[in-house]
Amino acid sequence: MKKINTVLLIDDDKATNFITRMLIKKADITDHIEITLNGQEALDYLTNSGKYEKPDSSYPQPMLIFLDINMPVMDGWEFADAFSKLQPDQKGGAKIIMLTSSLNPDDKERASKLPAIAGFQSKILTMEGLTSILDQYFS
Repeated sequence: MKKINTVLLIDDDKATNFITRMLIKKADITDHIEITLNGQEALDYLTNSGKYEKPDSSYPQPMLIFLDINMPVMDGWEFADAFSKLQPDQKGGAKIIMLTSSLNPDDKERASKLPAIAGFQSKILTMEGLTSILDQYFS
């Protein structure tokens, strides 16, 4: 499988980010993993603004985004809404997978109705779960 250019993790739980990052590294699917701690940081990253501002006008366009639901500043639902309003060159072809500890079936139902969300995965991400996502969206 060809490597993914960038994987973006959007989660305020540092332990989850550490485990997910180690799993992605072990799978060797990308050379770049970016971690943001809330939806606003992720939007800043995707749009080259705030602390992620760069002098060039290119956007990072990660191919895979893992998104938590419950975060401070901007939660996963607010991020999904804001992401859907970004310009196509800012979104790229990103596949957003909600990676959450929520056991609420309403969350999965709500995510399935949002065009920005490609999938829903329970924490903690496993190699089997990652492989399934890769097979579904990047084969």
